[in-house]
Amino acid sequence: MDAPDVDAVFKALADRTRRLLLDRLREQDGQTLGELCARLGMARQSATQHLDVLVSAGLVTVVRRGRERLHFLNPAAISEIGERWISTFDRPRLQALAAIRDAAEELAVSEPVPTYVYVTYVRATPGQVWQALTDADLTARYWGHANVSDWQPGSRWEHRRTDGSGEADAGGRVLETDPPRRLVMTFGDAGGEEPPGGDSVVTFDLEPGAGIVRLTVTHENLADGQALREISHGWPAVLANLKSLLETGDVLPEAPWEMAAPA
Repeated sequence: MDAPDVDAVFKALADRTRRLLLDRLREQDGQTLGELCARLGMARQSATQHLDVLVSAGLVTVVRRGRERLHFLNPAAISEIGERWISTFDRPRLQALAAIRDAAEELAVSEPVPTYVYVTYVRATPGQVWQALTDADLTARYWGHANVSDWQPGSRWEHRRTDGSGEADAGGRVLETDPPRRLVMTFGDAGGEEPPGGDSVVTFDLEPGAGIVRLTVTHENLADGQALREISHGWPAVLANLKSLLETGDVLPEAPWEMAAPA
């Protein structure tokens, strides 16, 4: 490629909007100006100016079909740049590095969200904490929802509203019950429909001490980072209300989960 041609290609690729136009043509080649504008939310005049630069650089080819002008991606210019610089180096080694990068990115995406663990200490007996976790009336007081179930392995449980509607906003299945030491349950949609990765799993572990109980809540198989952020705000608030109820006989003066999440 001559120097002016190379300059034109690099100039065209230096603009983010023009790179976005190339990406859209890579996804769906042969688009009209109207189709490109609709996908990008861009005025026709602005899109035309960017496309003219891409056409001048040889990155886009225009084909007329009746009254329409169809735009096609022309990767030849980019390929020539790659041949000019990359071919000078060890191409197999560069390909191996790219394969390692792709594998690492795929592994990072496929890895589950880290398990959330929260520990608190309550001045109570294990039996009192267990009752607070499984009694519908008590959960309604400190959680704002009544957790209803017979708490037997395999049974369903529901996270029901306390507004008298009886509707459940969440629910799941009891997986393990060992009163007053351990309770394991799934936590998901009230209708029982599992997401592709399955419902998340919550485990309550109660360990007695000298007049206190160490309560450990473990939340696993979270859907994504947003779910992790939500429960990182929610569990401390709920358990603070539980702790206040058991230690003072009353919940906190304000529902703690209604406070803004910390930055």
